[in-house]
Formats: sequence, structure tokens, C-alpha cells
Amino acid sequence: MADNLGYEFEKVELDDNDDVDREVIRVLNEGFAPNKVVDKVDLSGRQLRFLPEAFGKLRGLVVLNLSHNQLEVIPDSIAGLQKLEELNVSSNLLGTLPDSIGLLVNLKVLNVSGNQLKELPESIAGCRSLIELDAGFNNLMFLPTNIGYGLVSLQKLSIHLNKIRALPISICEMKSLRNLDAHFNELHGLPLGIGRLTNLEVLNVSRNFSDLMELPETVGDLINLRELDLSNNQLRVLPETIYQLQNLQKLNLDQNPFIIPPPEIISQGVETIKEYMMKRRLEILQAEHQRSLDEENEETQTGWMAWGASMLNKVYSGRTTSGYLGGGNVTKDPLFDQQL
Repeated sequence: MADNLGYEFEKVELDDNDDVDREVIRVLNEGFAPNKVVDKVDLSGRQLRFLPEAFGKLRGLVVLNLSHNQLEVIPDSIAGLQKLEELNVSSNLLGTLPDSIGLLVNLKVLNVSGNQLKELPESIAGCRSLIELDAGFNNLMFLPTNIGYGLVSLQKLSIHLNKIRALPISICEMKSLRNLDAHFNELHGLPLGIGRLTNLEVLNVSRNFSDLMELPETVGDLINLRELDLSNNQLRVLPETIYQLQNLQKLNLDQNPFIIPPPEIISQGVETIKEYMMKRRLEILQAEHQRSLDEENEETQTGWMAWGASMLNKVYSGRTTSGYLGGGNVTKDPLFDQQL
């Protein structure tokens, strides 16, 4: 059956006289040959317009490079590549990815950058072995809501040059994530739970321009962060907790209308910025502590005044009642005499 399949493809090749198709057929014939296992295929830059369904039968395939072609569709049969670890379909004309891609449970590296994708399938969360995902330079407006719950092994996520306005809350569950590149999007902010990404070393949210105006205080919980790029946004205030980033070595705040910290502090570098923010944080904590003490004192004074008023009411009430009932002498309260 394999020989017949190869023959049919080869016949089409000979009729069309297309060298690109010849290479595809050669790969398939080699893959279907008896006692032959093809584990790596590179068909990059060959102007391919389609990928035969038969590719899904190359069971031993580990690496597949289809980048820089003219593919508009990836066949559903790709789910048959159960041993596949690396898939590169970057720089094609893909408008969608097949839902079956989520069945590639051994996939470690997926590059879909430079296409025309408007969304990623929810099923991509099934690629639980994925370590690197590059979906940059597409037309994405959002990420799958469940993406973080499935891609728990992901270490590098590149979603730059898209139109994403918000990151899903589930992204905060990517506890293995070390590098997050989301520059050149339309982000309005970061999830409050971003601080749970304690293994994150590089965070780039630059060039979100007029959309990004503030960051959550939880950014200070990214204890392993080494590089932070916030340039070309509309940030006015840096989170005070930034001083907690002891491993931070590179901090780019260029092209922002910062008030805190002021420009003269920013120009002196990351260590000066952290010192300034720590001092500011201490001053705020001291002010809050003093405010709390003042409120406690005020409550204490109010309590004494209320107690005194209550005692006076009881005394007056006792005298009035005795008078109406025709009772005898009223016992005098020494505190009342003192007050008088």
C-alpha cells in the first residue's frame, strides 16, 4: 500500500514537472520504505502550498520544518505524528491551526510566528510537554483562556507583534516560565497574579504605547527577574515593590511620562531606582503606621467620653426615677461629685 501511495504521488510529480512536489514525494517514499525510519524532515523555503495528509503517517518523525513556504492549512492528520518534538511552520500563510494539534503530547518546540493567525485553538493546552511557543508576528487579539492550565512546562512564550489587549489569568499558572515577550501589542495591563511566575527571568512588555498605563504591585514578587523592559508605554508611576527585585540587572523605562521615580533618578540606573523606591516605600509604611496610631488614640478618647456620658445619664436617670416614686435618699456617686 505504501508503494502504491508513493507511486501515485510520483505520477503527479512527473506530470506537473514540479521540483518542490518531487521533494515532498521523495520524503514520503523514504518514510514509507520498509525498515526505514525518517525522524527529521526539512522542507523550509520550498514554496509549498499544501502538505499531503500522508505526512501524518510518518510515525517516527521527531523534527519537522515547514517554515518559509506558502502553506495556508496544516492537515488534521498531523495528529498522527505522536513522536514529534519540534514543529516549525513559521513564515507561511496560515489563518488557523488544526484542533488536532493538541494531540501532539510530546511536542516541545512550536513556532507559528509570521503567519496570519487571529487565534490559537483552545486545544493547544493539550501540548503539555511544550517548552517553547513562538506565536509572534500574527494577528492574535487574545490567547486561549485555558492556555496556562495546560502548558505547565512552558519556559519561553513569545507573543510579540500582535494585537493582544489582555493576558488570560491562567498565564499566571505557567510556573516554569522564564521568558515572556509581549512587546508591540495593545496590552492595558498585566494580571494581578503575575507575581506567581517566580521563575520568570525576562519580561518584555515594551511598545504597548498608549494602552499600558500601570502595572500591578505584584510585579515585585518576580524574585528571579533579571531583565524588565517597560519602554515606550504611558507609565507614570512605577510599582513601589520594584525594590524587591534583587536580581534585576536591566531595567528599560525609556519613553514613558514617569513622575515616580522622577527622570533624574531614572537616569542614574537600576540600583538607584530600586533604592529610591525602597525609601519611598518605607516612608509610606511609616506614614500608614502613624495614621493607624492616631486613629487608635482618637478611638480611645472617644470611648472615654462615651463612657462618661453614659455614667452621667445613669445618675440623672436614677434621681429622676426616685423622685417620681417618692423614694428615699439617693446614693451619691463620688465620680459624679468630682465631675461637678
